Amino acid sequence: MRRAAALCAAVLLASAAAPAVAEPPPAPDRPLTDPAQEARARALFGDIRCVVCQHESIADSPAGIAADLRGLVREQIAAGKTDAQIKDDLIRRYGDYVLFQPPVRLGTWLLWFGPFALAAGAGIVLVLRARRRGPGDAAPLTAEEERALAELTADDENA
Repeated sequence: MRRAAALCAAVLLASAAAPAVAEPPPAPDRPLTDPAQEARARALFGDIRCVVCQHESIADSPAGIAADLRGLVREQIAAGKTDAQIKDDLIRRYGDYVLFQPPVRLGTWLLWFGPFALAAGAGIVLVLRARRRGPGDAAPLTAEEERALAELTADDENA
């Protein structure tokens, strides 16, 4: 029993002392030779979301997949594709979420206009409820409540 406990302790200590497995650093970026194409690529990098980080563009992300996406964009620019074709290819691969500004189409209407529709619906409900409950809609006082009110107002008049 002691041997098993000692063996477990040794394994735990060895695993705690071992360095964590990290993602290897990405290969360094190789800019395009044409400055106009490189400028176009860098402009596109700012519009494309890193699929790992999700809050950074591929221009700012240190993740390996971001470096791969930068290389892919550069390859497609060098091949003569337009910005729209490059974005369409990325959307085909990763979905609308890969762009910081997804396109407005039937599938993304809820994403674009859902919050405004929800706020407008809530406003309409509040206005309708306020109209239903007008000042004359209060229930009449009971005999006991009228007597108590008369006593209170009589005390105020005598004071």
